[in-house]
Amino acid sequence: MRFQELTQPRLAAVDRANTLVVVPIAAVEQHGPHMPTGTDNLICTALAEAVERNHPERVLLTPTLWLGASAHHLRFGATLDAGLDNYIAILADVARSLLDDGFCRLLFLNGHGGNVDPLKVALRITQTEYPESLLVGGSYWSVADDLLREVLDGDHKSVGHACEFETSMILHLHPKLVDHERIADAGELVPDQMHGLFVSRDMWQRTASGCTGRPNLATAEKGARLFTGLIERLDAVVERCLAEPLGVEYTDFVF
Repeated sequence: MRFQELTQPRLAAVDRANTLVVVPIAAVEQHGPHMPTGTDNLICTALAEAVERNHPERVLLTPTLWLGASAHHLRFGATLDAGLDNYIAILADVARSLLDDGFCRLLFLNGHGGNVDPLKVALRITQTEYPESLLVGGSYWSVADDLLREVLDGDHKSVGHACEFETSMILHLHPKLVDHERIADAGELVPDQMHGLFVSRDMWQRTASGCTGRPNLATAEKGARLFTGLIERLDAVVERCLAEPLGVEYTDFVF
């Protein structure tokens, strides 16, 4: 089921207790010299739509929230940013809109690393107002560490920025949007960690090219394998969210 394709009466008839609302969230921002600015949006939307197709009666898919928290890319240009306070408020308001409409199982499927922290804050705020609801959020790649290790060849076997992973995914999904002649090794990334502590640096300080990792190792074939593997893992997440008990007390979750 797709939220924006349904009428009000058809939405009103959806079984609230046994439906998972999936809200894809992403970003539009610079992705180096070879990748489209909508990379995060394109990948996250494709994954979310595939999940909905696999669960057409039990997943309600909202339109992708394409604007994200992207201030750390602004110095490169080619970036649209919501601002952290605004973004937290937007996410919380979207959750409230769905919860006030009677839905009680929400999954915010994230496709941009900069959204992770504000998403957690928004869900914490909302959970205190709707403790009886299931509020789940996280990045789609968080469920696939084993898949990334298996498929990626470079020394950065994780999801970075316009990296081997993202470039492979876009080569699979939208190959015409990639500037093939400008794909290159991104060099070393300046870390945002020091002795296990977070160091706040924007991308201008961390990479010269605006991308990370080894995009030169990307292939469409890797993208296809990654896409299939991610859908398998996300399908399992959906099943778990639909089976998870709802409640407001400790005893509601202890068997």
